Amino acid sequence: MPSLATLPADPYPGQGNGPYRLMRLFAIGPLLTLAASLRDPKAAQQARLARILKDAASSDFGRSHQLRPDMSLQQWREAVPIRRHAELIPWLDRVADGEKNVLFSSPTLQLLETSGTTGRPKWLPVTETWSASVAAAQRLWVLGLLRDDEGLAEGKALSVVSPAITHHSPAGIPIGSNTGRMFLAQPFWVRWRAPVPYPVYEITDPELRSYTILRHALTQPIRSWTSANPSTLLATCRNLRRWWEDLSADCADGSFARGPAAALDASTRKRLSVGMQQKKLGPEPLPAKLWPLRILNCWKGGSAAFFLDLLPAAVGAELPVREVGITASEGFFAVPMDQGDPVAWLGGHVLEFVDDAGVPHFAWELLTGQEYRLVISTEAGLYRYDLEDRVRVTGWMGPLPRLAFVGKSGNVLSATGEKLTEEQLALACRQAFPGAVGASATLGWGEVPWLRVAVEGESSSAEHLDAALQRINVEYASKRETGRLGLPELLPLPPGRIAAYKAARVAKGAPEAQVKDPWILNSENWQRLVEGEWSG
Repeated sequence: MPSLATLPADPYPGQGNGPYRLMRLFAIGPLLTLAASLRDPKAAQQARLARILKDAASSDFGRSHQLRPDMSLQQWREAVPIRRHAELIPWLDRVADGEKNVLFSSPTLQLLETSGTTGRPKWLPVTETWSASVAAAQRLWVLGLLRDDEGLAEGKALSVVSPAITHHSPAGIPIGSNTGRMFLAQPFWVRWRAPVPYPVYEITDPELRSYTILRHALTQPIRSWTSANPSTLLATCRNLRRWWEDLSADCADGSFARGPAAALDASTRKRLSVGMQQKKLGPEPLPAKLWPLRILNCWKGGSAAFFLDLLPAAVGAELPVREVGITASEGFFAVPMDQGDPVAWLGGHVLEFVDDAGVPHFAWELLTGQEYRLVISTEAGLYRYDLEDRVRVTGWMGPLPRLAFVGKSGNVLSATGEKLTEEQLALACRQAFPGAVGASATLGWGEVPWLRVAVEGESSSAEHLDAALQRINVEYASKRETGRLGLPELLPLPPGRIAAYKAARVAKGAPEAQVKDPWILNSENWQRLVEGEWSG
């Protein structure tokens, strides 16, 4: 076992503030795993593969692919092809039906539901070892926060999560969200810092849930505020302004009787108000004026960057924003260990990175500045699973790459080879329409194709958007200069349209934290967004 004393480029030294040193004692396992990865990333990934194969080799999948516990990384590649989710559905359906030893020999603790882009929801298995690897990565993330700011150990930490369990598979296996599962799996001293009781997150009505979260949180000393998607933070700020008079009155007299709570029966009101406190709020509906906020935590990569510039005005202060990592319901792939980009987490899953030529590489084989498609092998049956996410290598921590999320591999607009990504579209809209709530684009097809962009909120002109896109994407600029692409077409969206679209996705079973903003849609779904039709 590696020694922490030999850890190269140690991001978690033994010295530091009191809360950090205490938390470091509880994170010794993840720290030792990180030490092994920093010293010899290939050996660390081989060890993780051996752990995966221990569970997989005796399963139906393992036998059909002739898997052995002693396989090398190269032999693993030769035995198992890269697959997308659709190709694994027959195996995953058998797990959901309650069959044993399908993909692994361990018990299936629950299924995580995530929607993907369209069609039937994904049901992803959870095993004990998979859960432990995700928890280890989460612990390193929290440890870094405490190392950098001792004050975060005081006060409360507000997180917005979806319910851990919402329904069950035909075989009776619990199904729910990963954010709720992670919330309940945290140690008691972490859950103690949560200002909102978990049952509040189980409320199905989105307006009532948001009002109840705010009613609990507004009387608490919130120092850290976390949500995977920054648009969720902004939506909460909008709801705070919207219900400000009702919330102020409820908090001032210690009640829970106004706004969406007004329609509750006495029993439900009593149950949801357990732990609510009384407090007279300040004069402004701005979180930074109401709480001793020190940090915001959310995704920063890809199209999420569009919202980052909007946070200071919405929150009421310039606050540091920390990345929550490259994560998904499928696992935890890169951990933010400081204010830089997340570092590849080789102690959880086997990670591969496929270049534009289709060649897979391991983490230590990557090139700075290059983009790759992320392929994962997890302890929960996702073997050489194409996540269809693109990441960019932005630097290194020792031999481990720092990764920035770029966007979904399939979510690009490319009529003439311009390959416009969600990240680029979001940045261009932010530059052209700084007051917009959001936007969505698709392609218009004709002799000269063009970009169709629906914008909610402020929008100036198609020329402004066109100029921003040309600055950001050189191929787009080339196609416009040569007349191969036409001027973008702008269509206004009524207020609340994008929020309604996302709420409809949640109503269909998608976990709230996993519902992305619809920056790029196919023409059919884009038209539904424009027309406000969600039936498909």
